[in-house]
Amino acid sequence: MFVKVCGITRLDDALHAVDHGATAIGFVFWQGSPRFISADEAAEIVAAMPDHVTTVGVFVNESVETIRSVAGKTGIMAVQLHGDEPPECAPSIGYPILRSASVDTAAAVGDAWPPSTTLLVDAADPVRRGGTGQVVDWSRAAALARRRPIVLAGGLTPDNVAAAVATVRPYGVDVSSGVETSPGVKDPEKVAQFLARARSALVS
Repeated sequence: MFVKVCGITRLDDALHAVDHGATAIGFVFWQGSPRFISADEAAEIVAAMPDHVTTVGVFVNESVETIRSVAGKTGIMAVQLHGDEPPECAPSIGYPILRSASVDTAAAVGDAWPPSTTLLVDAADPVRRGGTGQVVDWSRAAALARRRPIVLAGGLTPDNVAAAVATVRPYGVDVSSGVETSPGVKDPEKVAQFLARARSALVS
């Protein structure tokens, strides 16, 4: 089961998410995001995470050298790419990769990237990249999920995650803006509700 809370900027939010069943925590290292966190700040949160929680760093059009440097400094376990990174960079990154794609591009992206790459299906936004709150087309995402395991993102909330999972049947889900009071600040009640409903739907 993969249930990720992304856009974490505060230790308390990370610990709360883990306590309520998050299996992955995401940190945005793109300075263009309102959820940006520095490597030093993220490293402190990563150090406090249990071993079973996957820590993920989100990058947008950074060099392989920068990605590897930030990953080494923070201790993150996986890399999520939200830019226009080419598949040729995958072997050089040296970490498990989640590759963001829209429903329009996911098939081509999935074919181009190594089979070990996890496909994260999100709403397409060339400016904000992620955390937009826009819902993807679940029927098209479901067609993708029948071809290969995907992580579903894009506009998920406590109110719709169960229906999204039932429709798409993804490998996992990823939430950010749908459980916030403001960018980078999570709402404890929404996080708890989202995680409970997501986990229940994923095992049903």
